[in-house]
Amino acid sequence: MDHQTKTNSRNVIFLVIVAALGYFVDIYDLVLFSVVRVKSFTDIGVSAAHMRTEGEYVINMQMFGLLLGGLLWGIIGDKYGRIKVLFGSILMYSLANIANGFATDVHSYAIIRFIAGIGLAGELGAGITLVTETMDKEKRGYGTMVVAGIGLLGAAAAATIGKHFTWQTSYFVGGGMGLLLLLLRVGTFESGMFKHAEQDQEVSKGNFFMLFSDRKRFLKYLACICLGLPLWFIVGILVTQSPEIGKALGAKDALNAGTGIMYTYFGIAIGDVVCGVLAQVLRSRKKTVLIFQSLSVITVLVYLTSKGLTESNFILICLFMGFAVGYWATFVTIAAEQFGTNIRSTVTTTAPNFVRGALIPITFVFEFFVHCYNIVSAGFIVMGIVTVIAMISVAYLKESFNKDLNYLEH
Repeated sequence: MDHQTKTNSRNVIFLVIVAALGYFVDIYDLVLFSVVRVKSFTDIGVSAAHMRTEGEYVINMQMFGLLLGGLLWGIIGDKYGRIKVLFGSILMYSLANIANGFATDVHSYAIIRFIAGIGLAGELGAGITLVTETMDKEKRGYGTMVVAGIGLLGAAAAATIGKHFTWQTSYFVGGGMGLLLLLLRVGTFESGMFKHAEQDQEVSKGNFFMLFSDRKRFLKYLACICLGLPLWFIVGILVTQSPEIGKALGAKDALNAGTGIMYTYFGIAIGDVVCGVLAQVLRSRKKTVLIFQSLSVITVLVYLTSKGLTESNFILICLFMGFAVGYWATFVTIAAEQFGTNIRSTVTTTAPNFVRGALIPITFVFEFFVHCYNIVSAGFIVMGIVTVIAMISVAYLKESFNKDLNYLEH
């Protein structure tokens, strides 16, 4: 191996590590509100009766920020470069987190979470775009796997720090980690594919409406989004509403949603690594995702038929459910590989955030079936719906493993 190749591979490894640590801080900040909600709301004077409704208001503000930020950072990434997004987004959510530690009422809390949400939206898309464009096409699946595997452990860090420190300190830690990461980012470099596309003055870059101007392109984009629906249904509804589901199943212990989310994220982190390796072995991202989607149906069936659940059984089920939907990194990689360099960042940054945002209509559908039947039956029905949609989406998309990404969309 000559000196130039060694330097290049060292640079790529550094880039993957920086992207992974960025996603670690990103996930830490993303789940921190769920972890410290009760503690922080009690401190700022929210009564127990209003805890749930005020919590929904704050989390919806954060979600709205994510949707808006996904669009904003995606376009910036395609117009001005992936590195600018990595710097800008982390600076924004780090400062927002520090400000969050000083919140004294629900409205200021919600506004700060909205700003943090905008910042948080850019991290994963820019990181995955940069890694897929920089790494060798045979091995890029390993790169995105490392980014997600390390990143998702941020949820465990948030749960641990949130438990042992004050809620203010937990936010300061998130902001501090982000600012430290900015120093590391000084050594990162721009994607060669982006630089090449930047020189082409004729082609439109970061044009979000390009995704809707062509029917085939739009359906491909829609399929990329629908691919991730089961993941957010499991985390955002089945695990988040585990106390209510536990009651309906006659659980022996009161189920804790915070504990459930932590172990689900542990499972997702392990699943992401296994999914990444399996995709490399099978040389197919599509087959791998279909295997994991089938597994997720089985784990949900086990969960929703577990009468008299104990806390230890619930933790085990959450681990397995998380593992089964641990194709998050592979899903984002598939999205990155489906589109040309001039709108790749837009797609890779908006798709995961639109999946998160899809939780809003999924919640309405779920609540509708809860009123028609009961919470357990609603779980079965909605899991069936989102899985069928996700599997059709996988079948529709072309296999992207080993695909050359150096091309433009016209």
